[in-house]
Amino acid sequence: MIAETLISNEIIPLRTSDTGEEALSMMNDFYVRHLPIVNNKQLLGLLSEDDILNYDAGEAVGSYSLSMVRPYAHRKDHIYELLRLLAEYHLTLIPVVDDDEDYIGVITLESLLIHFAQTASFSEPGSILVLEMSKRDYSLAEIARIVESENAAILSSFITTNLESTRLDITIKINRQNVQSIIATLERFNYEVKASFNESDYVGSLQERYDALMSYLNV
Repeated sequence: MIAETLISNEIIPLRTSDTGEEALSMMNDFYVRHLPIVNNKQLLGLLSEDDILNYDAGEAVGSYSLSMVRPYAHRKDHIYELLRLLAEYHLTLIPVVDDDEDYIGVITLESLLIHFAQTASFSEPGSILVLEMSKRDYSLAEIARIVESENAAILSSFITTNLESTRLDITIKINRQNVQSIIATLERFNYEVKASFNESDYVGSLQERYDALMSYLNV
């Protein structure tokens, strides 16, 4: 999945003549804290809510000194690059430019999260395991082989690491609700299973809490 498939044109970019008050109103309407400033097709920069609060909101945004560099994504950038930019600059949206670096739209953090939530790796039922190991022992191929030996498959995985540590956590989602045999096999191969989460148990727990709340409210 690349950036151009997620571009939204609903959010209209600011012009240099728009005031800070107008920008705040637009941010409020679209539930974002950033807006691009565009002159014709040229992306001039990204205005933040903090920038407006540091200046006179009645003045044109073209007179502001922006607090950040000009972050943007190219239309062919992968969604992982979008996530990196959004996280690095703490953005609620990222402008997208074409091959000529002309502005073509924005991608919001919300739309990106919705996209991930709708992918099979998130929406398909299953269980989640967290493994802890040393960095030198990490092999996704080996972990996948063990999972597949139990007639299951890894739907997604990601690594959590600390630069000051030689250890890391591997979070994997497996397309099975009952993963006790998989946990036992992993432990037999000396993998440390730090945590496990079964989605059906989680949904059941939520239902129990909901029923208890309804019972309390009906008293």
